[in-house]
Amino acid sequence: MSGNVTRLVLAARALRALADGFVAVLLPAYLLALGFGQLEVGLLSTVTLFGSAMATLAVGRWGHRFALRRLLLAAAVLMVATGLGFATLSALWPLLVVAFFGPLNPSGGDVSVFLPLEHTVLAASAEAEVRTGLFARYSFLGSIFAALGALAAAVPDWLESRAGWPLIDALRAMFVAYAIIGATVWALYLRIPGPPVEANDARSSLGPSRGIVLKLAALFSVDSFAGGLVINALLALWLFERFGLSLTAAGAFFFWTGSLSAVSQLAAPALARRIGLVNTMVFTHIPSSLCLIAAAFAPSMESALGLLLARSLLSQMDVPARSAFVMSVVTPVERPAAASFTAVPRSLASTLGPSLAGALFAAGLMSAPLVACGLLKIAYDLALFAEFRKVKPRS
Repeated sequence: MSGNVTRLVLAARALRALADGFVAVLLPAYLLALGFGQLEVGLLSTVTLFGSAMATLAVGRWGHRFALRRLLLAAAVLMVATGLGFATLSALWPLLVVAFFGPLNPSGGDVSVFLPLEHTVLAASAEAEVRTGLFARYSFLGSIFAALGALAAAVPDWLESRAGWPLIDALRAMFVAYAIIGATVWALYLRIPGPPVEANDARSSLGPSRGIVLKLAALFSVDSFAGGLVINALLALWLFERFGLSLTAAGAFFFWTGSLSAVSQLAAPALARRIGLVNTMVFTHIPSSLCLIAAAFAPSMESALGLLLARSLLSQMDVPARSAFVMSVVTPVERPAAASFTAVPRSLASTLGPSLAGALFAAGLMSAPLVACGLLKIAYDLALFAEFRKVKPRS
């Protein structure tokens, strides 16, 4: 039964990533087409991430009162409503409301309320020795399908040039597609059986592992704040504004960045077995940050894209290792709370970055968010290594 649950969660993850992949690229283009500026793009991204953080916090605080399956179904319903809301609304304030309550994801990774719920399901369905590999599959599917989704960002250009659609209508159609994918995810979650996924009771709170979880949450917050400065939607905006990249070209670029991230994540379990989870996180992350800083000063589009592609080959290798590390340094009963309490500060911290980056873009400081992101991530990696390099997993 656990194998069937795992397949359903992985299939849902793949579909959500497909939708996230094209939304992250199309969101800034859609807002610009509606007449908004760089600051509004950053603001809406911030509100989106802040809403996801609040939803994740609610799951961590009160989620034990409900079955995980019910929470997953509710999140999928919100995904449908979000897609339909963005497809039909044009004014900023209604869009901000939809962005706050919905699981729209303008970033390259998964920062939505789905993440701690699906992580808890996966952790319960796998033994310790295969858990890193399972999280690597989860991250791999997320990256590869997000890459395929990025290719779909070329659809509005095609509909405009070949079918004669107004660009704004073509962009709205993609949000309808997002809603349809949400309905499909809901159907997958509906097939998840009761036990063991339903076993989500009041004991699911932090106990003996509270100290280590709080330290991890604090460090992850620094990493997420830095990442919020260069989420995919803002990186796409940077490419649009600095190099005049088209939607089709941007979609192709994010396809390759996602593909490289996906391939690299397959190597994470083998690397973690050889050098350890913490070393895997740190020793792959620092070079990727250096590539990001270098891209900020690249003299040409080709060199900037090359550095960003190199960054993508390394920047996500820490994701399965991080997920496995969190799940393995706490007791089994603490896992739902640990997943939520490490995800919430990350989500909250990431909400600050997009508005700041949007303001810096609007002020003409186009390279500043990339440089700040790289420097902060390097500081996070060094602190993580110093604090946790000797910590051994419980199971």
